[in-house]
Amino acid sequence: MAALPLTEATAAYRRAWPASFVAGGTIFGLVVLAALFGPLVAPFPYDQMDIMARMTPPDATHWLGTDEFGRDVLSRLLYGARLSLLMGLGATFVSLLVGVPLGLTAGYKGGRIDESIMRAIDLVISVPPILMGLLLLSLSTPNVWKTAFAVGIIYVPIMARLTRAVTLEIAREEFVLAARARGERLWYILAAEILPNAWPPIIVEAALRVTFAIMLGAALSFLGLGVQPPSSDWGLMIAEARPFIDTAPWVALAPGALLCITVIAVNLVGDGLREILDPRLRKGRG
Repeated sequence: MAALPLTEATAAYRRAWPASFVAGGTIFGLVVLAALFGPLVAPFPYDQMDIMARMTPPDATHWLGTDEFGRDVLSRLLYGARLSLLMGLGATFVSLLVGVPLGLTAGYKGGRIDESIMRAIDLVISVPPILMGLLLLSLSTPNVWKTAFAVGIIYVPIMARLTRAVTLEIAREEFVLAARARGERLWYILAAEILPNAWPPIIVEAALRVTFAIMLGAALSFLGLGVQPPSSDWGLMIAEARPFIDTAPWVALAPGALLCITVIAVNLVGDGLREILDPRLRKGRG
């Protein structure tokens, strides 16, 4: 079989992998690598203090400078990447684990079950996310896992609503009606017939939820309800650098910039996934 000309091969590649997906995936992949291997290559331990070197501007020894305790900012960034990603991915997993079954059940069963689930979801979604996080985390000593769980619960209503909307459409399809006519059980229809066809929009929304979860987790850490000192987290680093933003701006700019870059990268991945999984957008790009 003859090879495609370079121009045709490039066009085929772009149709298969949108530029936004490639760019976002590359950047996010680098962040994941930093989270996985950053602590192994960090120039200093994240909690090593050197009072004599406190507030040192970026130089050959401390590439991103040091903070008020003389801790290396680059090392704390690399360590903090792991906690920040765990926060975002863990919260998204919780929202999927709880929200998708609720949405499937509400959309398929309808009636009183649908009404009960949706009214409970409306009650949760009426509370501002930050306030809900404060309420959930004020019940016990906060840590990264509790914060991820709280953020995940906050985004359960969004995942449940999306899943319900998709389920309402799929439940009218002939293959679902045929499964009901065969007398298939409820769990089989939901798991084997509806869920595989509902995944594309759910995956796209989950990718976008990661960004919101990372930002909300950072905001809760900024308020002192996320990762606790001396652990390293991007939101906590920004909170600790707030009093020194005028005299040592690099301490806050570094985690803030990395947080923004990560959020933009995940958003690009979500946009690319939407193009890949949506047949109408694929046809338009073709």
